[in-house]
Amino acid sequence: MSTPTGHQPARFVGYQHFAQMLADPVFRTVMRNNLLYAGVTIPASVTIALLMALMVNAHLPGKALARMAFFTPTVLPLVAAANVWLFFYTPGYGLLDRWLHLLGMPGRNWLGEPGSALWAVAVVSIWKQAGLFMVFYLAALQNIPQHLVDAARLEGASSWQIFVRVTLPLVGPTTLFVLINAVVGAFSLVDILFVLTNGGPDNASNLLLYYVYQNAFQYWDTGYAAALSVVLIVILGLASLAQFVGLGRHTHYQ
Repeated sequence: MSTPTGHQPARFVGYQHFAQMLADPVFRTVMRNNLLYAGVTIPASVTIALLMALMVNAHLPGKALARMAFFTPTVLPLVAAANVWLFFYTPGYGLLDRWLHLLGMPGRNWLGEPGSALWAVAVVSIWKQAGLFMVFYLAALQNIPQHLVDAARLEGASSWQIFVRVTLPLVGPTTLFVLINAVVGAFSLVDILFVLTNGGPDNASNLLLYYVYQNAFQYWDTGYAAALSVVLIVILGLASLAQFVGLGRHTHYQ
């Protein structure tokens, strides 16, 4: 549908908005950004979450403090977390630049340079999501029957073999759940972009859902925003289906 105005009602325009996407260089940039962002944040956050869960599930001193430290970013509102990292990334007197200056290295504008803006946003997202995913993995690890681990040790299995042959298969359902949530999160980021970059510089950190917001509420092109939303829903649906079909075959629930 075309965007209605005070003098012109909405009208059906067929596939015009989807043809507009193919010719839209910003859309291509946004899609490339989102695929790169997803390709980095999803495996990184899931892997870090599993490692943190293994750490806090082990019989180590101070694991209660470690659990609290790992989970703290999750309870922070996204806007508050983004503001914390905004201080870290601030050129000149931010924490990262201070460290670089102590090492005798020049600082940089982490959020203002096209080459680093997207990755700076990705770091914040990984830091925010990993603690949440850790909780799911920790619950899965604590539900693994101890007699299976003991039996593997009696057979002479190493710690790595136990992890690969026992732990990973038994946390498979949790991994599938976490991956689906990570994919949805990778294509639905808005809050952090509001605070850190507003999609800039020159759309270097712009992502698909934020581009939907821009078209709907900044440019008032609601028709194009609706078409972009359809593309977003299709991407999420296909990604979830692929995970269920691909990983579901290798996932054991009992």
